[in-house]
Amino acid sequence: MRLDGKTALITGAARGIGRAFAEAYVREGATVAIGDINLDAAQKTAAEIGPAAHAVRLDVTDQASIDAAVAECVATMGHIDILINNAALFDAAPIADITRASYDRLFAVNVAGTLFTLQAVAKQMIARGKGGKIINMASQAGRRGESLVAVYCATKAAVISLTQSAGLNLIAHGINVNAIAPGVVDGEHWNGVDALFAKFEGKPLGQKKHEVGAAVPFGRMGTAADLTGMAIFLATAEADYIVAQTYNVDGGNWMS
Repeated sequence: MRLDGKTALITGAARGIGRAFAEAYVREGATVAIGDINLDAAQKTAAEIGPAAHAVRLDVTDQASIDAAVAECVATMGHIDILINNAALFDAAPIADITRASYDRLFAVNVAGTLFTLQAVAKQMIARGKGGKIINMASQAGRRGESLVAVYCATKAAVISLTQSAGLNLIAHGINVNAIAPGVVDGEHWNGVDALFAKFEGKPLGQKKHEVGAAVPFGRMGTAADLTGMAIFLATAEADYIVAQTYNVDGGNWMS
């Protein structure tokens, strides 16, 4: 019960990694807001997790939606102790085929969505005066470029940089900002990634997924459950002296 009595908002939490975080936080004693653009899915997830979870509609590309979601969380839970910026989109294409629409969409969600959700929650934390924990979801893709993933890599590099700047700025208010950089994580998300690589590399469906899993030093792709330990740790008092860092949780894919 390392998060007993704490409150958390997790974006993109109706499914996948966000849902795994929400389930883990509730097991550790937290009350969790399941933030998601799909309110029906968020409500279903919250109902399945139990009374310590509730749904809130949150479109991270819309400032009014961000502000309303934060206000609803404060009204429902009293305050927000922890934010996980998990909502993100992926796309892939050769440089010659990248569209402005794809670029704008990924930066709107992955970068602006992270920044302005962080900002809205930080304002609430500063006003309350008791600090807090903010965890951004980066990626191993933010550590280096990839031939077919230029825009996504750039967004996740930006998340790492934002984590550093926000961490240095907000620690003066007792708010720790850090990030997690997963590697290749199996699940519904990677089925879509695999399909894009199949399209651009001419591979059968499933082959890219098999290749990247086999290349992980640990011996397999990660799972959402592999990330929950770091998400819990960074939200506890044990991480109070950790500021502006991005932790790789990737089975040994990247060393820094």
